[in-house]
Amino acid sequence: MEKTKATARATNLRISPQKLNLVAKSIRGKGIKKAIDNLTFSRKRISKDVLKVLNSAIANAENNYALDID
Repeated sequence: MEKTKATARATNLRISPQKLNLVAKSIRGKGIKKAIDNLTFSRKRISKDVLKVLNSAIANAENNYALDID
């Protein structure tokens, strides 16, 4: 069975890719709840934008692919 992936993309972020990858690497491979907690309490400025994209991907998974996130 093929694993379905929901995606979301942010454009025009005014930050260097290296700084973005620091935050992305900290949540990569973690569960949704743990990733949201890490982003919520992160002191990096970009973490708010990454959290918005993560929430958008969660909404896409629920609405477009009928996946249960809980």
